[in-house]
Order: sequence, then C-alpha cells, then structure tokens
Amino acid sequence: MEGSSILENLQNECATPVDLLNSVANSMIAHMKAGLNVDGARDLKMLLSYVNSLPPKQETGLYYALDIGGTNCRVLRVKLDGKDIDIKKISREIPAELKTGTSKAFFGFIASGLWELVNWEFEEFGIPKDTKREIGFTFSFPVEQTSLNKGRLIEWTKEFNIPDAVGEDVVACLVEAMDEQELNMFSVTALINDTVGTLAGARYKDGDVKVAVILGTGTNACYIERTDAIPKLNSQGDQGHVTENTIINTEWGGFSEGLHLTEFDLGTDLGKQTFEKMISGKYLGVIVSRILLRMAESGEHYTPSFLSTRQLNEMQQDDSDDLEIVGSILKKTFEVETTLNMRKTAVKVVDTIVKRGARLAGAGIVGILEKMEQDSEGLIYGKRSVVAIDGSLYEQYPQYKLYLNEAVKEMLGPEKFENVVIEQFHDASGVGAALLADTSSNVAPDS
Repeated sequence: MEGSSILENLQNECATPVDLLNSVANSMIAHMKAGLNVDGARDLKMLLSYVNSLPPKQETGLYYALDIGGTNCRVLRVKLDGKDIDIKKISREIPAELKTGTSKAFFGFIASGLWELVNWEFEEFGIPKDTKREIGFTFSFPVEQTSLNKGRLIEWTKEFNIPDAVGEDVVACLVEAMDEQELNMFSVTALINDTVGTLAGARYKDGDVKVAVILGTGTNACYIERTDAIPKLNSQGDQGHVTENTIINTEWGGFSEGLHLTEFDLGTDLGKQTFEKMISGKYLGVIVSRILLRMAESGEHYTPSFLSTRQLNEMQQDDSDDLEIVGSILKKTFEVETTLNMRKTAVKVVDTIVKRGARLAGAGIVGILEKMEQDSEGLIYGKRSVVAIDGSLYEQYPQYKLYLNEAVKEMLGPEKFENVVIEQFHDASGVGAALLADTSSNVAPDS
C-alpha cells in the first residue's frame, strides 16, 4: 500500500468542520418541513406512524414482538411489573438468499420463529399453545402506513431486494405466512418502524425521551411532532390523528443534500439512501475496503473483499506497538502481507471514514433537535431532552460513539448541550413494539 497522497486527499474530502455540519443540519430541517407539508416533496419521507399514544411508566403485563432488522429476525417476550423489564429473546440471522428471494419465503421464515417461542412458553410455564397473544411487528424498512396495523412497503433498503413484496401490505404478508403455519394464536395489532419502537421502549424507561435513532446495520430516526405542524394531515383529510402529538418516522437514510461524496462513496451510492451509506454499519467497512484496495500496489491482483464494522472497531482498538491485530485482519481479508507503515495508514483510513460517519450522524440529530426547538421554543433546550439510540454500531463501536457525541456538543455549544442527553437503550425497539401491541392503556405522547 502506497497511498500517502490518497490518504491526504481523503482526509481533506472527508473533513467535517462545524460549519459543514451546521449546513447539513439546516438542510435536514428544510427537508423535514417539506416532507411534513407534502408527501415526496424532498429527500425525507416523514412518514406518519399512527402511534398517537405511548405506554405509561406503570404499565404491567406480558407482551410480544417480532423485530425484523437488516441482519437479524428476533422474537421477543416482554414481561413488565411497573419497574423492571424481563425479556426472553429468540434471535436468528436472516439468510442471505432470503434477502433477494420471494415474499413468501421471506415472510415464511419470519413467521416460523414464532413457533419456537410458543413451544418455549409451553415447556417453561405450561402456557397452552393456543393461548391468544397480541404481537407488535417491528419492520425496519420504509412503509406507508394507513393505520396502526396496516402498511404498504415503499421500497427495500440495506441491500434487500424482494420485488414481489414492494407495494404490498407487510402485515397481510406476515398474517398469510402465519396462517399457513397454523400460528393463528397470534394477532398482529401494531406495525412499528424500529425507530418508533425504540422511542416507545426508551420512553417507558425515561419520560424525557423525545427523539430516537437507530445506528446499526442501517440507520433511521423518529421524533415526537405536534400534529398542527403537519400540514399534510389536513390536506389528506386524515382522521387517524386526533391527539396533540404523534410520532414521525423521518426515513433520514435517504437524505442527500449537502453531502460531499468521494469517489469511494460513489461505488456504494446508486442515488438512493446516501446518508445511510455514509453513516451506518452496513457500509463503513465497504468504503474503507475500497480505499485500501486502491492504495494497494497492483491492487487488481487481489480478490475484492470487504471489512466488517466489527473489524474496523478491532483495528481502531489495537494499541500494540506493531499493530498486530491490524496486520492479522488485513491479511485475512485481503490476503496481503503488510509493513508497520501500511498498517498505520490503514488505521488512519478507518478513523477518517468512521469519524466522518459519526459526525454526520450527530449533525442529523442536531437537525431534528433544532427543528423541534424552532417549533416550540424551550421544548428541547429549556429542559432535559433525551435522544435514545439503539443499534449495534453505536453500542459496540466506542470511537464512533465518541465522535458522534463530540459533534453534537460542538454544534450546540455548552449552554444548549447542557440539557441534551444522548443515551443508549439496548433492545428498545423490540420492547417498544411489544408495548405498542397493546394500546388499550396507552397515553398520548406529550413533548
């Protein structure tokens, strides 16, 4: 790997000074307002969640959720006693072939995991298998909802491509798969985006949560919005939102205005999900790998391989004198022997891309906070305001977390930042979906 000039150019192109971050945040605000005004107006879809109520802190009972992300399918059993949360989780990785297969195969796989939970409850507690259960369905792809438990798939993201599911009601697809497997003991009562589930689950633990962000394989954000700040509600004659506030799913992964793409980003950007491809775990390793392969002498002789986000983290955490872990990862991935200088360069590349991604994610968070504050002065900065974050990238990558928090603090300044708390909530999306499956005792989401 030569590449000192490539590295220097990369660091310049990927720099994220506060002025640039503020510009990104301001563009985000403009796109949020446009999306609230008219569907499809700008980059952000600003989808209605039909969640007009959130579980109160004193909620007790037994709840169920089916949580579909970019990597795993999880079935959750959530038991609440008003204080603690007891979670039984069954997790399975979604096979690669199902991500580009048929709708029937995909939803059939999802539904099959429910039988494992039913059998476990019978064996563990003697609960009859035909006991009726309400379940919340977390689906982390863009869906246009028409009610709390109905929604049409707009498009696939995170490298999924199942054409015959696009335009279909994903709840109906799941129910059909459940019926085929005689899982009629389950009733899908809520269709929830993973960010909305995170907000609901985190809000159960902390009443000051106002924004939720997913930073994992993919990324997205949602927040509590005043219904009178959503002009398209009136234009659509929507009668499903009668409360003062509701939750908006931004689908911010599609944001692109003001984002400077390098030649290495263009290899992963096909004009869709630009923001997601710059900040989320699915793509950071791909971008780094493209850069390292370009730096490699006679790089065309190496079979293209891609580093995982976990490997990026391990490389940044390597504090040995000879960067032994870095060398091992590069050899395993690219089948190349490296000098110490090459390993140092590789770490700098990783740091450059990860830092850019984390700081841009921070800019997105500030954009949402600023929009909420502009609408209601004092709502965010005048009192404690919590941004709930869930997802493997933020949870498992300390340097990413550090860079994101630094960016938010730099942008807001000490006075505004004083009341803003960025907090990690593990498994919040699944817990929230389980809670929202039973809406009978929920309360309106106040700000």
